Amino acid sequence: MVSTGLASILALYRYPVKGLSGEALASVRLPEGATLPHDRAYAIENGPGPFDPEAPAHLPKIHFVMLMRNEQLAALKTRFEDETHTLTIAHNGIEMTRGDLRTTKGRTAVEDFISRYMGPSLRGAPRVVASPGHSFSDVAAKCLHIVNLESVRALETALGARINPLRFRPNVLISGWPAWSELDLVGRSLKAGEATLNVFKRTERCAATNVDPDTGARDLKIPSFLSRNLGHTDFGVYARVIGSGQLKLSDTISVFG
Repeated sequence: MVSTGLASILALYRYPVKGLSGEALASVRLPEGATLPHDRAYAIENGPGPFDPEAPAHLPKIHFVMLMRNEQLAALKTRFEDETHTLTIAHNGIEMTRGDLRTTKGRTAVEDFISRYMGPSLRGAPRVVASPGHSFSDVAAKCLHIVNLESVRALETALGARINPLRFRPNVLISGWPAWSELDLVGRSLKAGEATLNVFKRTERCAATNVDPDTGARDLKIPSFLSRNLGHTDFGVYARVIGSGQLKLSDTISVFG
């Protein structure tokens, strides 16, 4: 049975460029019917791709550089500036490139670095893509991703290995509900800080979770472990924002509806 007790928000993250590192937030305003501001606002096509900025549509992640196949991306640390849309990419603590992603010059600087860094693993010349209001999420719906720290800890125990929750690329990391109970929340509504959410889908995990976000090493086999031991590969849930509001660290989340 789903716990209706309170959970607390431990961390908030956004991922301005699909496949690249996340950024921790202290607070965020969640707009109704949208993602976190700038979450997956950009992506990098892996060679020539079909994305059309004039007619943006959801595309499978195979079209873009991604951790599932390009684990070396985890070794890059990025910073995104909201006002200027400037992306800075560092490797081993050294700044490698930066550029305003709204400009041809800025996108070219990032593309040139990705081309050098990824080399023959690319299918062709990379291209930074975006379209106002579009999100390059793994799902077509505009939503956020919730991960329960208690489930991470239970998986750690079962695997006998330390697991950084960022393997699961959460937007919201929570604690306070029993392990795995979030998987039973599909169809339920949540009060999260000032916002209202509706959980609509479990998150099916792919091989990206096998990559250590600190080192870029592909050192675990999480989806296959989940499949063998739990009969599915679900970890975390997607939720739509059905009522806008502010969300901050230490806010509570409760289940209703």
